[in-house]
Amino acid sequence: MVFYRLKDLIKAIRACKTHADERAVIQKESAFIRTSFKEENTELRHSNISKLLYIHMLGYPAHFGQIECLKLAASPMFSDKRLGYLGTMLLLDENQEVLTLLTNSLKNDLNHANMYIVGLALCTLGNIASAEMSRDLCSEVEKLLGSSNMYIRKKAALCAIRIIRKVPDLQENFIQRASSLLNDRNHGVLLSGITLITEMCLSSQETLLVFRKAVPVLVRHLKNLVSAGFSAEHDVTGVTDPFLQIKILRLLRILGKDDVESSESMNDILAQVATNTESSKNVGNSILYETVLTIMETPSDNALRVLAINILGKFLSNRDNNIRYVALTTLNKSISLDVNAVQRHRNIILDCLRDADISIRRRALELSFSLINESNVRVLTRELLAFLEIADNEFKPSMTTKICLAAERFAPNKRWHIDTVLRVLKLAGNYVREEMLAAFIRLVTQTSEMQGYTVQKLYMALKEDISQESLTLAGVWVIGEYGDILVRGGSYEEEELAKEVSESDVIDLLESILAGPFANQVLREYIITALMKLTSRFSSASSSERVKQLLVGFSTSIEVEIQQRAVEYTNLFQYDEIRPAVLERMPVMQIKETIIAGERLSNPASGNAGTQSSSSAGPSDQDLLLDLMGIGTSGGATNAQISTGTPASSGNGPSNNIDLLADLFGGSSVSSPPAASNSSAAVVSDLFAGLGSSSAPTSPPTSNANNNILDLLGGGGMAAPVTSPAPTPAFARTASAGSNGSQSPSQKTYPVYSKNGFSIVFTPQRDSANPNVVNILSTFHNDPTVSGGTVSGIQFHAAVTKTQQLQMRPATASEIAGGETATQLLKIANPQKTPVRLRLKIVYTTANHGAVADLSEFAGFPEGAY
Repeated sequence: MVFYRLKDLIKAIRACKTHADERAVIQKESAFIRTSFKEENTELRHSNISKLLYIHMLGYPAHFGQIECLKLAASPMFSDKRLGYLGTMLLLDENQEVLTLLTNSLKNDLNHANMYIVGLALCTLGNIASAEMSRDLCSEVEKLLGSSNMYIRKKAALCAIRIIRKVPDLQENFIQRASSLLNDRNHGVLLSGITLITEMCLSSQETLLVFRKAVPVLVRHLKNLVSAGFSAEHDVTGVTDPFLQIKILRLLRILGKDDVESSESMNDILAQVATNTESSKNVGNSILYETVLTIMETPSDNALRVLAINILGKFLSNRDNNIRYVALTTLNKSISLDVNAVQRHRNIILDCLRDADISIRRRALELSFSLINESNVRVLTRELLAFLEIADNEFKPSMTTKICLAAERFAPNKRWHIDTVLRVLKLAGNYVREEMLAAFIRLVTQTSEMQGYTVQKLYMALKEDISQESLTLAGVWVIGEYGDILVRGGSYEEEELAKEVSESDVIDLLESILAGPFANQVLREYIITALMKLTSRFSSASSSERVKQLLVGFSTSIEVEIQQRAVEYTNLFQYDEIRPAVLERMPVMQIKETIIAGERLSNPASGNAGTQSSSSAGPSDQDLLLDLMGIGTSGGATNAQISTGTPASSGNGPSNNIDLLADLFGGSSVSSPPAASNSSAAVVSDLFAGLGSSSAPTSPPTSNANNNILDLLGGGGMAAPVTSPAPTPAFARTASAGSNGSQSPSQKTYPVYSKNGFSIVFTPQRDSANPNVVNILSTFHNDPTVSGGTVSGIQFHAAVTKTQQLQMRPATASEIAGGETATQLLKIANPQKTPVRLRLKIVYTTANHGAVADLSEFAGFPEGAY
């Protein structure tokens, strides 16, 4: 059955009882519409397109009607145009090729005398305009922006926004017209004009500078809206045109950012809006929120900032969770601007921690941690610990970390710091991160005067509860380290501290933890080590014998690590003369920065708050490693400095990330290459800009006991003394043996450079310790018949592509007599297995040719050469 009217089709579809019936109706009707299109039945075109659009809205294919929509749009009848343009907007997008057929119709309609037809064309262009259409019709839209008809001006401004987004270069055509829209009295035109200017300012800094002159005009409009009386046309729950007010505030925020003059001209009106706007309705709250954002993002007066933060404080007491969430989020962003003003609302922020909405609690928690400083750390930490006790489990990992970091940074004294961390361990020990546990143990080792107090507190805590893993681990470690202080006791006023503890009490406690339900492998390892340490801390022979029997029981454990420890510790009882020295107390751990979740806080060395590490201390080993891998660091050493052994830090002591660097290339030994001169690094930096470069002096290194920089491509282990020769691959030793430098028959050489009697050849070989590293032995030859004698002042610089990293060992000599040779080893890290390509700079001096400086490139290794 065929339906000739849209109303009949809708009734038939709604009468269908199943999806199959609906699909059958749609298919029959679509077939009829396609047939009608082929027959070019103009009488039914309007009805067919209307039915097709309904079919499209139901989700069925209707693309076959695109051309018919364009035909309707070209019709002289308004009803056909309206339906044709509607179908065009629904069935076409800017990527359709048939859209080019629409350009001419749009151009004709944009110049039509009927304003409603012009509006249809502007609406269609504003929805589906492509870059090509935008360029073709830009002049028509620009002309319509100056139309005397406010209906057309409003539509043209909205259409211009689409054109600017598609072709930003065209916005200069609309600057003058858009400026004139700011003086329009019609609110609709003014609203669309401000939206157009906002889009232009966001996309171009030059346009923003032009429109900063319009700030007084915008301020005047906003003042009129705030002070205007009742207007039925624009009133929304007692507020005059809140949509226009918000648009003006957003544009003022963009124009006033980083501009003091513009900000000063809008300060008065912002204060007036903030104080006179009614906050009992959502409409007023939206205006106040935009006002706060404008104040915060412009260089406003301090009094105005305080007023903005007070408005957010009012939002916090609102019963609407959305408003409270917005307030907390905004306070989080603005706390750095005026922390004292935010502190005034601390109590209500803490009250939000107990809100039923989890998103409110999360934002309040973030803001609470941001408020902590030296003056309020005790109060806020007490509140946060109270919340930690009832907090959801998903909050506890981040809460424990942040409380520990805050205590580390702002602790008034060491005892408070220790008490705070102990409280965290008691309340949420199963959620404390390993880094925080390590920081606590480091604190205990550094605070000798509090070690007795700490071990007493931990002992009593473990007597009460062993279910918190981190608390148990910390307690076992501290008791094993300072068990003798625990047994000796101390004079403490706290009632919860144990007054007298015997050696058997301590061993009983550790034994009960071992037998408890919460003991895992890690905890058993801790306890076995602690018990062994206690044999050197306790004076009783019976205690040592009891520990020995416990260890014997673990020597048959199915856990290999525990079994190995038990066996080794048991054997240690046979060497009583060295056992106390082996088990003596750990040395005081170094002060170290705790870095968690983007925060960097220094562990304080005294009771005062910790301080940030100085930026002048030079980059860390981590920075050097990142720089080696091509990631780049702020203040890190250059590749040339790393590869030539130039110290990257002025701090004392060698690098302590040996294992990290060793794992990078899988080696087993570390050599200490000599320091390169600054001028050499500068030459490489200037010559090979943009490449991973390396250079090394060819003169033998001078012994320097302080130069302990790791050989980044040589592997891990302890740094070898500078006087010891660096390990050399077997083929390199073969090549350098003898004065003639003859190569092993199994090694193929590749000529690199030959001029003025001085030549260089390369001998490549894959590193045996790491397949990602290529060792290249470069051999320098001197032909005295051409050079005229000795070649001196030899400098050999090289650079590789960014996917590779290069390190050069020192050359065996910087001068070569006639007929002699010298060698230099290059190590190239090539994890991506890309072809090795080198850019070289060779500097030398000969008797016949004087000083020579040549540039060369080498990419001559065939596939499978190494």
